[in-house]
Amino acid sequence: MSTVSAPDLVTVGQIERPFGVKGEVKVRPLSDVPGRFETLTDVSLVGRSGKRMETQVTSIRRAGDRFIVGLAGMTTPEEAGQWRGGYIEVSRGPVPALPDGQYYECDLIGLAVRDEQGQPIGTLEQVWELPGNHMFVVRNGSREVLIPAARDLIKAVDLEGRVMTVRMVEGLGT
Repeated sequence: MSTVSAPDLVTVGQIERPFGVKGEVKVRPLSDVPGRFETLTDVSLVGRSGKRMETQVTSIRRAGDRFIVGLAGMTTPEEAGQWRGGYIEVSRGPVPALPDGQYYECDLIGLAVRDEQGQPIGTLEQVWELPGNHMFVVRNGSREVLIPAARDLIKAVDLEGRVMTVRMVEGLGT
């Protein structure tokens, strides 16, 4: 799976599944910017296979903590289904710099995760915000590994190379 964003794009949502019969999709927001979804217009879709499509938002409405999004060029559930698990990206715009060792969640989503020996673990797909710590959800096919976002476990983050290096310890899934 390739979800590598162009440097001027930011991932704002993940397409969970088709919704209804008009080709709409149910989207889990990945952005904490207030009003981000309500104002979406031009977007890029990135499929799980790496396929990309530039399109426009034709409709959007809230559905609990998710959004139902209509996109130009998608009129059937089958067309929408091709994007299941894919991502929605928008132009980044100006963002404030973060201190060393801190990252925007949208920059971490899609990173290849490897252990300290360079062995692939999977792709970082989600960041869970838990009471004591954030948790990285890393997937490799049907295998899911949960990695705490702790400084002693996250050895390196290379945003340009799109790779995170982690120290695997007993019980983390290897």
